[in-house]
Amino acid sequence: MYTLYYSPGTASMVVHLALLEIGAPYQLALVDFDKQAQRDPIYLKLNPNGLVPTLVIDGRPRIESAALLTMLAERHPEAGLIPPTGTPERELWQQWVGYLSNTLMSAYRLWFYPAELGSEEHPPAIRAALQRKIESVWDHLDTHLAANGPYLLGAQFSGADLLLTMLMRWSRNMPRPVTEWPALKNLADLVRARPSWKKLYELEGLTEW
Repeated sequence: MYTLYYSPGTASMVVHLALLEIGAPYQLALVDFDKQAQRDPIYLKLNPNGLVPTLVIDGRPRIESAALLTMLAERHPEAGLIPPTGTPERELWQQWVGYLSNTLMSAYRLWFYPAELGSEEHPPAIRAALQRKIESVWDHLDTHLAANGPYLLGAQFSGADLLLTMLMRWSRNMPRPVTEWPALKNLADLVRARPSWKKLYELEGLTEW
């Protein structure tokens, strides 16, 4: 039994999707941001950063969404979320998960939380620079998928596609959403058609793509 501390539509989403894909028993524990539950001392004992997700594995709290995706995929290889150890596909999987975490997730953090760069709202130049950074990642990924897709690893779906689709979803209210890149939109459509995506929307009460 796993316990996922989550908030709807946040970085916990990829971990929830992985749990649904795996089919292992789990329970959800809502961290209500509107009530500042992420700052509750009890929660901070689990996740000192005051962020989601936190996944309790065999009584041990673990954090960081990309790391949790990897842990779950490795613990449940039968689900096919990660290629076998020692294969070229496994190396590519690790490459893409690291890339998405280091580029998109870090850039989004600054896009959504201007205070981390010292202001309540981004000055126009900073906002434009962050937008260019995120869009340059979309350019790179769209080129890769157009040549090698439809998934990040080619013909085979994997957990890396769950991470990417979650991050694509976060662009929906940006000046240029990711759906304007055709190969990325195609991947998003494939992932959104999966039962796990539909079930997550039901469980988390999400509506917008």
